[in-house]
Amino acid sequence: MKNIIIFGAPGSGKGTYSDEIVKRYNMGHISTGDVLRAEIKGGTELGKTAKSYIDQGQLLPDSLMIDILAKTYDAMPTGQGVIFDGFPRTIAQAEALKQMLAERKHDMGVMVELIVDEETLLARLLNRAIEQGRADDNEETIKKRFAVYHAQTEPLAEWFEKEGMRHTFTWKGDKDVMLGEIFAYLDTLK
Repeated sequence: MKNIIIFGAPGSGKGTYSDEIVKRYNMGHISTGDVLRAEIKGGTELGKTAKSYIDQGQLLPDSLMIDILAKTYDAMPTGQGVIFDGFPRTIAQAEALKQMLAERKHDMGVMVELIVDEETLLARLLNRAIEQGRADDNEETIKKRFAVYHAQTEPLAEWFEKEGMRHTFTWKGDKDVMLGEIFAYLDTLK
């Protein structure tokens, strides 16, 4: 299986769909959110630095994210592909990821883009805040995250388009429908 970059706004289901893809295709999974939350919970210096950015709804510096990603990627089993969940988020990060993978004689694979309307995203994130007690899922921070997404991350979709990697899937109100569409596409990559 090729590497997969799962892409979408906060709350679009990147983690949920990544988990399903990992199960079906037995891939490695790098969730930058999970990696960062573990560092924060562990009270590491990286975690403290990351928390200061996250609490403000900001992205971490690219060099910091690439270092984390390279270390995590190198620890993954080789040959089965990896799904990147929550990274890259900027064109500079995408170019750095492409370079990091090329140094390992790997390519980026494909980008799976999840398109979900903002009203649905906000409702999901507020619900997640209640269910999981996530402090970064309050309405003010969510709106900042949307603004950062639109300004810094959304333009990355066009970069993936130019690279010939972009494959979009639009929310139609049913997780299983969207998942079926994603699986149908990924099955063609085997």
